[in-house]
Amino acid sequence: MSASDDPYDLFRFLRPVADFPKPGILFQDVSPILSDPDVWVRTVDALAVKVADLGTEVVAGIEARGFLIGAAVAYRLGLGFVPIRKPGKLPAAVEVAFYNLEYGTDSLEMHLDAPINGRNVAIVDDVLASGGTAAAAKLLVDRLGGETCGFAFIIELEQLAGRAALTPERVESLLTIS
Repeated sequence: MSASDDPYDLFRFLRPVADFPKPGILFQDVSPILSDPDVWVRTVDALAVKVADLGTEVVAGIEARGFLIGAAVAYRLGLGFVPIRKPGKLPAAVEVAFYNLEYGTDSLEMHLDAPINGRNVAIVDDVLASGGTAAAAKLLVDRLGGETCGFAFIIELEQLAGRAALTPERVESLLTIS
């Protein structure tokens, strides 16, 4: 769906922030979605339908907004949740994946004992931009024996072509911004 035919009215709840996290980036902040109870519930419900349709057994959420969204979706579906975090935030042994962002490089970590081996894992986050972060999350799931069954996002920034970095897996989003 595009911003013009948004049945959830999510577009008006986005807060565009210019030059964040660095000059030239227009960041799409989902905080207003999270803070409005009706919109938040509709967003979680809509994402839960998409995640369930992927055949998901475990939901993984990418730090930080993906934690909030993914945990809520997992709860709604009665599934377990696995955090994918920035370096140094997880207390036990981890697997690490490095990736490029549209504005630099970074890495993500997942516990080595995350309960995903042989299970279908849906990766959830707020925004799909260039796809680097989500692709790194998939790499972690794959390395730890999980099967990435797909991705779910609130927003997809179509002009950054992140979907191409995630094929052939299914990519679901509630709102596509061209």
